[in-house]
Amino acid sequence: MSLKKASFIIILVLLIDQISKIYIKTNFVLGEYVEVFSWFKILFIENEGAAWGTKISDIIPFVSDEAGKLALTVFRLLAICGIGYWLYNSIQTRGTKILILAQALIFAGALGNIIDSVFYGLIFDESYAQVATLFAETPYSSLFHGKVVDMLYFPLIDTVWPEWMPWLGGKSLRFFEPVFNIADTAISVGVGVLLVFNKKAFPQDDKS
Repeated sequence: MSLKKASFIIILVLLIDQISKIYIKTNFVLGEYVEVFSWFKILFIENEGAAWGTKISDIIPFVSDEAGKLALTVFRLLAICGIGYWLYNSIQTRGTKILILAQALIFAGALGNIIDSVFYGLIFDESYAQVATLFAETPYSSLFHGKVVDMLYFPLIDTVWPEWMPWLGGKSLRFFEPVFNIADTAISVGVGVLLVFNKKAFPQDDKS
C-alpha cells in the first residue's frame, strides 16, 4: 500500500472522528443521550484517563490528577511518534497491505484521541449542565489537559442477575458497558486485523 493510500485512510478516520466529537460536544450536555436502538445509544461522556477511564492517579495515589493527565498525554505523543515511524518504515520496505492498513487505522485512532487530549481543553468550555462552545472565551482547561470525548454505547445486555445467584443476585448485569469513540474503534479494528491476519501481515516472520 502506498503512502498516499495510507494517508487517505488516516485523514478519513480523523475527519469522521473529529466531526463526530465536535458535534457531540457542541450539541449535548455531559451525560445526555439519544437512544438509537434498545442496544445502541449515543451517550456523551468525557474520559480524562486512558482505556476505560483509568487514571494514572488511580494507580499511583501520590500523583495528582493534573500531573497524571499531563504524563498520559506526553506518553501518547511519544507513542504516536513510534507508531508513525513503524507505519512509514513499513511503507518504505513494501510491507503487506494488511499490515499497513492496520497500522494506518491504529495511527489515525491514536492521533484522534491525542487531538482531544492536547487541544480540547483550550478550545471548549465546560459541558457540565450546559452545551459547550467551540473556541470559548473561558476554556475548561489548558494545553495537554483536554478530555477525550466518547459517545458510542452498546448496552447489548441490560438486566439484573437472578435472585437465586449467590453474591450477584439482584445486582445489575450490563454488557457491553464501556463508552467509546470512532478513534477507539479504529485502534481496536487495527489491532484486531493484526491478531486475526497475523500470518498475512507478517509473511517473513511466518517463513522464518
